[in-house]
Amino acid sequence: MPDGDITRQGRTLRSPRDLREAGLLRAEAEAGAVLVAERFAISVTGHVAGLIDRADPADPVARQYIPDAAELVTAPHEVDDPTADAPFTPVKGVVHRYPDRALLKPLLACPIYCRFCFRREVVGPDGGVLSEAELEAAMAWFEATPAIREVILTGGDPLMLSPRRLGAILARLAAMPHIETLRIHTRVPVADPGRVDGALLGALEVGKPVFVAVHANHAREFAPAAIAALERLARAGVPLLGQSVLLRGVNDSAEALEELFRAMLRARVTPYYLHALDPAPGTARFAVPDSEGLALLQSLRGRVPGHAIPCFVRELPQGGGKRPVTAS
Repeated sequence: MPDGDITRQGRTLRSPRDLREAGLLRAEAEAGAVLVAERFAISVTGHVAGLIDRADPADPVARQYIPDAAELVTAPHEVDDPTADAPFTPVKGVVHRYPDRALLKPLLACPIYCRFCFRREVVGPDGGVLSEAELEAAMAWFEATPAIREVILTGGDPLMLSPRRLGAILARLAAMPHIETLRIHTRVPVADPGRVDGALLGALEVGKPVFVAVHANHAREFAPAAIAALERLARAGVPLLGQSVLLRGVNDSAEALEELFRAMLRARVTPYYLHALDPAPGTARFAVPDSEGLALLQSLRGRVPGHAIPCFVRELPQGGGKRPVTAS
């Protein structure tokens, strides 16, 4: 069985060979994974590797991160930029889709790469870090756009930045009078919890509210080390939100969703969004029909507290933004 109390167990696994030697990839699947690696990034932290049950070929944690040859098959409805970031990018690193808020993508690296990621065509170990000139141009855009009241740092994973650089970015944004709140979307607390240390907590102290939205899809991701990292954030006064993706074979049952949302609450995380899968290339094996997702959430009403049930949303095509999924 997996050991969920390991914070920095072993090195990060970055290749099919690494995964096979760690017992996370069957020998007969390695050739397909090598082809996947030529197109999409692979990274599994030592912490997450310790959460995977190697005896279970259908392990829901492994399914999220271990490459599969099915990723090389692009369905007709799948597109490289399913959220249509490009048409809403006024300057590099900024996405402005809603009137009062905008994304800032300071880098495109993550501690771990999800096999269903909607930005999987661009994220990777090369980092995609904004240069000083690019970051300055992004900051100038925010300064010149007073309608923006919230900045959402995403990527990539913003908590992969050094605390010094993250703190400088947050402080610069917080100093703009029209910006009221800041939000960070991250997997770091559940993927590499040791990064949530005093230096990182200090970087979040910028005089304006900083919300952290934690991406997790299975209850087992809330291992003791992750819970401790989230507790450090909570004790520092950081509000914690939970966002998940509804995924076939990971959390597509009432029992799995209940366990996930209850695990979030125990970790001081408020379930916020349950996302329908974005149609990125090679992700069809994870798709769950919207009608099934609605039925699953409806089955939880009265079974879990109301504040444990997130909003079920889908990203509309052509950059239409997130909208609640409703019965047709």
